[in-house]
This record gives sequence, structure tokens and C-alpha cells, in this order.
Amino acid sequence: MNGVELDCLEGVRVVDFTQFEAGPSCTEALAWLGAEVVKIENPMTGDPGRRQRPGQPDDDPWYFHQFNANKKSVTLNLKAPRALEIVKALLKKADITVENMAPGTIERLGLGYEVVKELNPGIIYCQVKGFGTGSPYEKNLAFDMIAQAAGGPTSVTGYGDRPPVKPGPSFGDTGTGMLMAISILAALRHRDRTGKGRRLQVAMQDAMVHYMRVPFSRTQLSGKAQLRGGSDRSQPGGLVPSALYPCKPGGPNDYVYVFTSRANPEHWTRLLKAIGREDLVGDPRYDTNQARSARAAEVDEIIASWTREHTKEEAMKLIGAAGVPAGAVFDTLELMNDASLAERGIMQTVEHPTTGTYKMPAWPVRFDGAPARVKPSPLLGQHNGEILGGWLGISAAEVEALRAEGIV
Repeated sequence: MNGVELDCLEGVRVVDFTQFEAGPSCTEALAWLGAEVVKIENPMTGDPGRRQRPGQPDDDPWYFHQFNANKKSVTLNLKAPRALEIVKALLKKADITVENMAPGTIERLGLGYEVVKELNPGIIYCQVKGFGTGSPYEKNLAFDMIAQAAGGPTSVTGYGDRPPVKPGPSFGDTGTGMLMAISILAALRHRDRTGKGRRLQVAMQDAMVHYMRVPFSRTQLSGKAQLRGGSDRSQPGGLVPSALYPCKPGGPNDYVYVFTSRANPEHWTRLLKAIGREDLVGDPRYDTNQARSARAAEVDEIIASWTREHTKEEAMKLIGAAGVPAGAVFDTLELMNDASLAERGIMQTVEHPTTGTYKMPAWPVRFDGAPARVKPSPLLGQHNGEILGGWLGISAAEVEALRAEGIV
């Protein structure tokens, strides 16, 4: 399934100054939902996420594709007065603008909030930064791993007897972008009622603190910093089983996660039946979570002795069918080639004019049974004529003259 072209935000115009991932994730979500997102890029190298060197082809375009699908690209040399005039004219026509440049950069370009608000009082002006206004680190640079360290996720990932581990997914970047996208939709609804624009600001550290609500609840309970245990069962009173178990043939990701909830004691009984250990049903050594927690190593071996005889797919299917939460550890290649994800349009194949065919995850929310269609990321400056002509009425000849002068 290739998905459908969504029109939920049809007519909404976005001037996008974002780069790398945190900001582009936000504006890509708006583009998938139907907004016209115009990415403003440097004429020579574009978004640094393109990893494009002047005068040389991009040797790693796939990163850029992931965060800039469905957008349009306009190149403007913002240090040129005429380019600054053009971008201000675009901002006058826009509903939303988003930037995630280094602290102070947008202001030095002459496009700070007060300037843009004067141009367009109804605009929703959005900023994504590493650290929040008033933070002692406000002027510090940040990337995903910095946010995950400073906002808490790294502290609770890994095992207590080893150093902390940065979570693999880029929660610091994409997670922050999603919070901004949700807030933009709320601000749009408010503006539709009142005509008033808003200034939205989110810091990556603050976003990570938001995603740490469960660990904070554990700290409230204990009065201590949340322990790093790898899985709940490694902590006093933790759930058992709630861990990864090895599967055949023993590859680096041949594991299945098995989880029994405090909310449903039947999970344990169902699990025993699924793995052929009905003889342990009602056994007081394992019948309660407290008893299992005291014998965690024994419980692990009971389960692992069964999972080692099954592939992770078999284990997930059999244990899941028994009504017990279970998840195989699928790696990136397995997920990219998963037939079900492709058939449901969650992983889509895209044709790009220079890269060729590639796959990428789509917006996962289905609208009337179908996900949004992924369109290829734009070539650098691909839409100069379309946007400058369509939004501002600049002729094709004038666009060409601007290009010759190095302005676009």
C-alpha cells in the first residue's frame, strides 16, 4: 500500500528553516498531514542533513530522505539583502514558521520573533532548541544524544553495574519534533478562532524530561534516583518475568521479550501453559510476583529453556496467542523487509529522481483505513520557481536572474 495524499492541513503554508532532525521531524509531520512545507536552504550545500559537499554529489542521501519527505525546497542566501526581502515576503504569506538553528542565529539573520510578528501578527512562530529559555545551558548546542543525556533517558537505560547507555532511537530529536507538531495543531485551531498567532518554544532537554514520567513516578515512590536495571525484574520488587529471553538460532537479535503485568496475574498461568509447564501452575514457589522475584534466576531458566528451542517469531506467536505480552526483537533489516508493514503502508517504497528506490517509515496514523503517502524529499532548490512564482508572483525570468546573482 502506498497510502493516500492527506488534505487535513490543505491550504496551510509553512516556511521551514529547520535542519538535521528535531525540526525537520516536526515539519515533515505537517507535510504528511497536507500542509505545504517550504524548506529554506543554503544555495550551496542546503540543509546540513543532506551531507552535501560543495561541488560534489551527496554520498549519503538516505538520512536526509527520512526527515524531509513531502516537502518543497527553495534556496535563498539569507546573507544577501534581496534574499532576506524574499523570505520576509514568504513569511507574510505563511501560517507557520519553524526554526531550530543554533541559539541566536535566527535573530542575527534579522528574523527573530518580534520582527516576524510585526510582518505577520497571525503567524505561529516555532523554535526548537537544545535547552530552554532561562536554563543555565540556554546557549549550549545540543544534538539527540546530548538531550537524551541531559533530559534523563540515558540515566535509566542499561544495567546498574555498567555505564549508562544512550537509547538507540533518536527520541531527543524526533520526540521533540512530535511535541512541537502537536502544539502547532493546537495553536492553529486557536488562531482559526481568534486570528491571533502564537510563539511556541520547546527545548530538547525539556521534551526528554516529559518522556521520563514513568521513571519520575518510581522516584516519587522510593525517594531515590531511578535504578538502571536493564529490565524491571532486576530491581527490588520488579516484575518477573519481564525480560529478554534467547531464541534459536542464537543471532545477535534472536531474543523475545516476555512481560507479565501486575494488573493481570493470569499472565503467569497462561505463560506456563504456553511453554508446556502446566505442572508449575499453582506452585507456591512461583505463584505470585513476590515469590518469582525472589527466584528470578530460576524463572528465567524455566522460560529460556523453552525459548531456546524456538525462533523469536515462533515464540512471539505462540506466547502472544496465549494472551501473554511478547515481542520478538526485530532488527532494522527485518522490519524494512517485513511484508505486513509494506502491505499496510507503514513501510513505503519511494522513487527518488537521483537516489532511485528506497524504503522509509510512513506516518503511522491511519486516516479512514490508510496511512499518508510518502513523497520523495526535494532536490536542493527544486521548487524555487513554483514557490516564488506561486506565493509572490515573481516571474520565471526574475527567478533565473536571482539564481545568476547567487541570491537563490
